[in-house]
Amino acid sequence: MAITRRPTLLLALGGVALAGLTAPALAQDAGTAPSTQAEIGTPAPADAAAQGSPAQTQAENATADDSQIQDIVVSARRRDETLQQTPIAITAIAPAQLEAKATINIGDLQGSAPNVLITSQNTGGAASNVSIRGLSFADVDKSFESTVGIVVDGVFIGTSTGSYLDFFDIASIEVLRGPQGTLFGRNTIGGVINIRRTRPTGEFGGKFELSYGNYDSFQARAVVNAPIVKDLLAVKGFYFHNQSDGYYRSGITGKRRGASNNENFGLSFLFTPSSNYDALVTLEKQVQDFDPVNSSITKTGEAFCTQAIIDAFAGGPNRVQGPPANECNRNTSGRDLYTVFGSAGSGKFRAPAATLEQNLDLDFTKLTSITGYRRIKERQMQDVDALSADLYYFDRKQRFWQFTQELRAAGKFTDTFDYVIGGFYYQHRYSLAQTTRFFGFTDPNADQLTIGKSQSYAAFGDFNWAFADRFRLSFGGRYTHDKKQNELTIGQGASFGNFKYSGSKFTPKVGVDYRPTDDLMVYASWSRGYRSGGFSGRGLTPQSSRTPYGPETVDSYEIGLKTSFFDRKLLFNIAGFYADYKDLQQNTTVPTSGNVGNETIVTNVGSARLKGIEMDFTAKPVEHLTFSGSLGYLQNGFRNFISQGSVSPLQPAVRTIDYSNVDMIYAPKITASLNAEYAQPLDFGKWTTNVGYRFISRYDQQVALDATATYPATGTLVIPRNDPRVRSDRQNLLDASTSLTFDLGGNEARVTGFVRNLLDDRGPNAAFTVAGLWSFSSGREPRTYGVQLGYKF
Repeated sequence: MAITRRPTLLLALGGVALAGLTAPALAQDAGTAPSTQAEIGTPAPADAAAQGSPAQTQAENATADDSQIQDIVVSARRRDETLQQTPIAITAIAPAQLEAKATINIGDLQGSAPNVLITSQNTGGAASNVSIRGLSFADVDKSFESTVGIVVDGVFIGTSTGSYLDFFDIASIEVLRGPQGTLFGRNTIGGVINIRRTRPTGEFGGKFELSYGNYDSFQARAVVNAPIVKDLLAVKGFYFHNQSDGYYRSGITGKRRGASNNENFGLSFLFTPSSNYDALVTLEKQVQDFDPVNSSITKTGEAFCTQAIIDAFAGGPNRVQGPPANECNRNTSGRDLYTVFGSAGSGKFRAPAATLEQNLDLDFTKLTSITGYRRIKERQMQDVDALSADLYYFDRKQRFWQFTQELRAAGKFTDTFDYVIGGFYYQHRYSLAQTTRFFGFTDPNADQLTIGKSQSYAAFGDFNWAFADRFRLSFGGRYTHDKKQNELTIGQGASFGNFKYSGSKFTPKVGVDYRPTDDLMVYASWSRGYRSGGFSGRGLTPQSSRTPYGPETVDSYEIGLKTSFFDRKLLFNIAGFYADYKDLQQNTTVPTSGNVGNETIVTNVGSARLKGIEMDFTAKPVEHLTFSGSLGYLQNGFRNFISQGSVSPLQPAVRTIDYSNVDMIYAPKITASLNAEYAQPLDFGKWTTNVGYRFISRYDQQVALDATATYPATGTLVIPRNDPRVRSDRQNLLDASTSLTFDLGGNEARVTGFVRNLLDDRGPNAAFTVAGLWSFSSGREPRTYGVQLGYKF
């Protein structure tokens, strides 16, 4: 059953937005200059964005006094404001910082902001697990929506696959912590990572970079700008390539495993027919081919950890012979996750996308339209049990299609009252077709085909009122209406019908800030976040596929202080927060009778409380030397987390299970970072050295009862902790790089040597246990090192 599309409707929606903006734009007098951001407090004009605004580097923002810490301009509230004057918890990361650290992808942001965790997910193409303040989404399922929004050039990415992004052509990165439902897309209940790429400059120029490192890793990246029609049409082309042999090794053949090949390429066109109108079109494609690898952490007490099963379903004559300890029980301590025994798999990911951003300045207001289209086709074949025995192998095909349209207006009612108002439309369709080989046999009656659809409409407004000298009131809200459908077919056409869900929610926000001096701001806010209900796309029974889960809400309270000292040689910010989650949505794997023995479903499981403190600082004690750091402290806990399930398929009786005492997942108690950068000007260029340390305390990666523990035969199962095998150990990550930059007649050449995870701190990256059957994990990146060559012209 194929996913049907309605291109006529989608083109009409985009066309209406385009026509509505273009006609008045071309009618404007080309000599009329648009209002400045200071006049209307709206997003930066196109020429500013082309230069890297908002989050410009210190060099780009620098005044004559380079001994001060320069302002960074952010657009976290759809307005241009300096970082220190934005009354929310936000971390802005300048592109120069990424370059100095030899940053490759979004995962390298981990530790750069307090209470932020970003890990890779190897069960999907270019997939990321992102957690902010203990709220996370750790699944590639297209029916379960994220808690943290990743927004690229104004477009919300509706699934975790494809979100593990390359970081070469970046103008700004902003990490917004806490619910951001008023202004950003949808389902941003935990926070937002807001990324803007550079715009075409209209001048011939570009930059190139080549990198080579251990594990035979190689990166080649390029961005080239050129004018097509001077002052009217400009183009930017980009191409990123990243490949590696992988850092796992087969325990059977001794060869490297976990290889990947990633590419991202495209063109951006900037059309500026008048001084008050511009249109930016980006056409791109993301491609990944990879070897998905898991390491077994199965242990005695689980069904697959027996010598008889391994011998009966052995993967071939070359496998390592011996007792079960060779594969079972060997990795339960997490010390040898990098030796794997599973059969070879394959993953393919293809994602073309298009974005159209239009800006029209009408003097009294500025209109912005952002239209986004994205299509994903992926197939993954993987030995999930991770043993050499052929016990559980799936072939999963997923297709995903999304369309978004946002239209907003920004301006001022008076000199003390500004606004951002608008509407947002989101639509996606997906299909999941999975065939499973279980104990060496494929049962066509267990084949799964799920078709899902989703539509969302929203209207929003956000306002700032300077009601008294140095006091400002911020308030707004968003009304959202969601509609979803789900259809499941099992085996040879046993369809469970087409079921529908709809729901609506208004999410307000209010805050106040006070600036007694130009170097000090105090703020407090309350906001309500919302994540819509829906269906479990991987439910395998009539009950689980037909029964929708309900919406999740959060009330978040935050107070903060932003300061600067010693003539802007020290910036220090601190925030405290408390979040009360109701009807918490939780992804849970439970045993089932028949089919493949288990299913992963989403249910509302009670409530949760999270509270914490976040601090960050930047210091420039002497010229050329900059220190920065952050500290996040988080406490979390479930309440009334009651579920239904069984201990394992070997004990199939349905029991009441109380998970209220277990930790939330991807919620480390402490995250901390300390970074030092020394940049020394030289006669021929500059020498830069960067050393960074990140600490992440242990955290759990799945809500899961310990399948090897002993439980009473009757009554409620009270789970005191999650299975210890799905717990990450403490991480001490030390990174270093040094660069020489050469001035070559106005152009720039750079040589960088880098090492990440210098201490070779190894351990689990993502771990999972399947209800008494088997358990698996992946390992985080070990020590990597290499050299980069860069050139800008």
